[in-house]
Amino acid sequence: MEKIAIIDLGSNSARLVLVNVLDGGHFVVFDELKETVRLGQDMDWDGFIKPQRIAQTIKTLTMFRRLCDANRVDKIFAYATAAVRRAKNQKSFLDEVAMTCGIKIKVLSVEEQAMLVYQGVINSMDIPKGLIMEMGGGSTNLIYYNRRNLIHYETLPFGAVTLTDLFKADVSTPQERAQKIEDFISDQLEKVSWLDTVEPDTSFVGVGGSFRNLGRISRMISKYPFNMTHNYELSTSDFDNIYNTIKKLDLNSTMKIKGLSSGRADIFPSALAVMKAVIGKFGFQKITVSGCGLREGAMFRYAVPSVNERPLSDVLGHSLLTQMKYFDINVDHAEHVYNLSIQLFKQLKVLHKMPRAYVRVLKIAALLHDSGMRIKFYNHQIHSQYIILNSNLYGVPHKDIVLASFVAYGHRKTEFSRDDILKYKDMITQEDLEAIRKLSVILRIAESFDRSQSGVVTGVNCDVLGDSVIVKTETENGGDCSLEIKDAISASADFKAAYGKNLEIL
Repeated sequence: MEKIAIIDLGSNSARLVLVNVLDGGHFVVFDELKETVRLGQDMDWDGFIKPQRIAQTIKTLTMFRRLCDANRVDKIFAYATAAVRRAKNQKSFLDEVAMTCGIKIKVLSVEEQAMLVYQGVINSMDIPKGLIMEMGGGSTNLIYYNRRNLIHYETLPFGAVTLTDLFKADVSTPQERAQKIEDFISDQLEKVSWLDTVEPDTSFVGVGGSFRNLGRISRMISKYPFNMTHNYELSTSDFDNIYNTIKKLDLNSTMKIKGLSSGRADIFPSALAVMKAVIGKFGFQKITVSGCGLREGAMFRYAVPSVNERPLSDVLGHSLLTQMKYFDINVDHAEHVYNLSIQLFKQLKVLHKMPRAYVRVLKIAALLHDSGMRIKFYNHQIHSQYIILNSNLYGVPHKDIVLASFVAYGHRKTEFSRDDILKYKDMITQEDLEAIRKLSVILRIAESFDRSQSGVVTGVNCDVLGDSVIVKTETENGGDCSLEIKDAISASADFKAAYGKNLEIL
């Protein structure tokens, strides 16, 4: 296993992520660090990074280097964006960093930055058509893709830090200042001709610290029960409520907002004003927050070189396999259980009448149902549920992750804690509760059919006859599946409760 480090040196903050690169094109982050450096602050006056900013950055990068060395990282990939890209003292800054910290920084071109952000988003989200807005400290990047192909990109040389600097001398109220930033950005957007080609059904994807903070604030306001930033959706009406509140506040009041990091409080209103201008131009109805961007793009590019030619064809499948490798799951067994689960799902459709959308839930639960074994065998369904809930899976809605966690829990125990269910009452419908019960039974039977983990049961045939369901097992070369049948028949009572039919297995 190889260890790599990714350093993202932006105009506002510097971030380090440490990554384990697994076999077969998979990776897992095992540590991270973030420091506010404000490289882009006060650059508009003369185009130079200021000495105090350089000193703070070198102090931060020295700390990053120590953490890399302590973890015996094999390779460090360091990237700088807008502030360093346009700095007149770029060369002397890079030389000083290399000499002092032993880190060679690559200054990304506009195209290279857009490509890394796009690769981070497209390989972690199941959104075929989107306008990505990466809100940085020194620039705002707009990236349009359609049918998962990059179409256009543009960088506006204004970010949350530079806009705050640009308008800080304005003596107007915070609300008037926000409106001026909105108007300013709207004028800049009119100069980007390709924006008029963005199709009406395009999704709006937000990348960067300001969007992550927005999502965190929104989740706290709504008491959202699921703690995951990536793929969180908020309506633009909810955004407007947050923006209309914050744009009136002074700095002291803004710093008290729950969910907003202290290092971003002074620039956050400027970031929201830019978002408002973009939303206003396109009339988006919702914002999807991406927890993945440039750094994840670099991880994908290194661990899965094929993404440089084309994006992952199955985002969720790749993410699930990453988790299976990380938790040392028996992949052959898990995939066989999933295959048997799908056969049961299809053949019992006349009874359960569940839409195909639940197949994705069943897939997650089946492939990760044994992940809790990495913690302990006994009651491992409890640990599996926790792991799924906290897996940060890519390419799947939050609701499906929650449902899958309960299905995985139910493959050994069908009685759920009322408090656990009530926690997600705003996400889970009565239909979902019925689906959880029925899918749990399917998964339990499917796992039983591979009880020996030998693949002896190759398929099933279900017949619904009167008040019974007769399941006929198929084996290769007449293999002995008596253990599998005995284990599966123990689910009869739960099957009767979920489906209203007696279960017979042959």
